Amino acid sequence: MSVSTQSRTINAATRALSHLHEALDLDFGFQLWDGSTIPASTGDITGLRLALVDEHALTRLIRRPKLQTIIDLYLSGGLQIRGGSLFDLAACRPKGKTKALLKKLDKTLLFKTALPLLFARTKKQQLTVKGEGATSGDGSGQNDIAYHYDVSNRFYQLFLDPDMVYTCGYFRNLENDLATAQQDKLEMICRKLRLKPGDHLLDIGCGWGALICYAAEKYGVTAVGVTLAEEQADLAQQNIMERGLESRVRVELKDIHLLEGNFDKIASIGMFEHVGIANHQKYFQTVNRLLKPKGLYLHHAITRRGKKTDAKFNRKRPEYNSMLKYIFPGAEVDHIGMTARNLEAYGFEVHDIEAWREHYARTTEIWARNLMDNKEEAIGEVGAERYRLWVLYLTGVSLAFSRGTLNIFQTLVSKRSKGPSGLPPTRADLYADPD
Repeated sequence: MSVSTQSRTINAATRALSHLHEALDLDFGFQLWDGSTIPASTGDITGLRLALVDEHALTRLIRRPKLQTIIDLYLSGGLQIRGGSLFDLAACRPKGKTKALLKKLDKTLLFKTALPLLFARTKKQQLTVKGEGATSGDGSGQNDIAYHYDVSNRFYQLFLDPDMVYTCGYFRNLENDLATAQQDKLEMICRKLRLKPGDHLLDIGCGWGALICYAAEKYGVTAVGVTLAEEQADLAQQNIMERGLESRVRVELKDIHLLEGNFDKIASIGMFEHVGIANHQKYFQTVNRLLKPKGLYLHHAITRRGKKTDAKFNRKRPEYNSMLKYIFPGAEVDHIGMTARNLEAYGFEVHDIEAWREHYARTTEIWARNLMDNKEEAIGEVGAERYRLWVLYLTGVSLAFSRGTLNIFQTLVSKRSKGPSGLPPTRADLYADPD
């Protein structure tokens, strides 16, 4: 790019962003690729600002004004947040509805300043993280699972609790640390399932084995965990051996539909999102087949808000589609009404439904901040683009749970049969202080 072209581009960007900053009364600034700031800095640059490191960033945004463009720029490092985090930037977003905010803008000024940017030459953007997880072709989604979970065990250790529980914590007090919240979650699961010595427990999507080890040690059960992530299975088996639980706990690298046997209790904690709505019938029928008569099943899964019609529910927001593309290829989430309907339709009796939305907002916020605190090691482990992707994902999910865009429920059911369910008449035992 020639000096004169660079000058015109910078001047155009400065005029456009200055107008946006003033008209929308933004609480954050901008920094251009030449180091200049908007509003102009009179000293050291320390405030929260959106830095356009890529000189073609605005051109790309004008040509393709979509969330996808913003994500690609962020992942490549062409768009950076300086002087704060994504949480800080989200807290500073303009107040008011989009239509009202757009009315504050001088469309003529923006159009004139956009012309030099619109016709500027750009280089093709190359990303190593493309979000192209491929299904395995057998309905199990094994490649999709590997895409997310077989990133690196060490990478996950950088932001999870010591037991590596990669699901929503349970905060008896929102000031509790992550390790406490995860131990309290494992305890609550065991209480809801009314585990007792001699029970045979199945954990579907067992991760690194925290629940099956906890249940065996604290409640005297025999436990089986299944996962499709090879790295998880290897580390889980290592943890089992280190804790001396080989005789009572095992992990199988297997599709749940191929599993045989019968279990007194079954838990599915944070894996159902990978099943896909088209496979719900097969999944619930499999769980029912594996569960003994009057056995208990705990279904812990993320949901979206229900809509007035299925057609409206099936229209997904751009940020939701981006999460599926980059983070959870092949995944889908239902709404709590669909969950309850399917459970009843495929042979279960629903006993309790408990919302944990705010618990997951807090959990994912801690994960995101832990990962940012370990930035350099994370980049060394998985690369800069994947590090930025996971920070974006964890922050975005935390904000979605905070705002109620996403929800999460624990649903306790029993295998339907005539007569008493065998559950206590109240739920007082669930919420008593732990020993």
